[in-house]
Amino acid sequence: MDRLWAPWRMTYILDEDKPGGCIFCLAKDGKGADDLVLGVGRYCTVMMNKYPYNNGHLLVAPRKHVGRLQELDHQEMAALLDAVRHATDVLDQVMEPDGYNVGLNLGRVAGAGIEDHLHFHVVPRWNGDHNFMTVLGEVRVIPEHIRTTYEKLRPYFANLE
Repeated sequence: MDRLWAPWRMTYILDEDKPGGCIFCLAKDGKGADDLVLGVGRYCTVMMNKYPYNNGHLLVAPRKHVGRLQELDHQEMAALLDAVRHATDVLDQVMEPDGYNVGLNLGRVAGAGIEDHLHFHVVPRWNGDHNFMTVLGEVRVIPEHIRTTYEKLRPYFANLE
């Protein structure tokens, strides 16, 4: 039997003080590093994904708690896409990826983990970021600590919108 040790996960598993409610609504006050919030603007919030697919995996959400694009007005939609663009601009500058996966899962059947507050995933990709661990072990290796990545990215989102 193969074993993959991840002792830092126990903190999450045993944490009984997890905040209730929507993570995006809780992030509106820009709590900072503890919640991995990078920036909060008038219409959008940008935060890091605590369970990333790759280094620099960001979540971009409208501040308004909605589950469907039709519930955003034109100004909110434009701000949301501007925040996604800003996220890729920052990641280009700081992390120099070779490309991106940018996605929006609408509804549980489509893969939405938080289906009642829509959000974009912005996942930087590098040539060769899938190695034998992913292919053979079905395990993703994240080479940089999430707090280190947070500290690199945070200054670029201080004045979101």
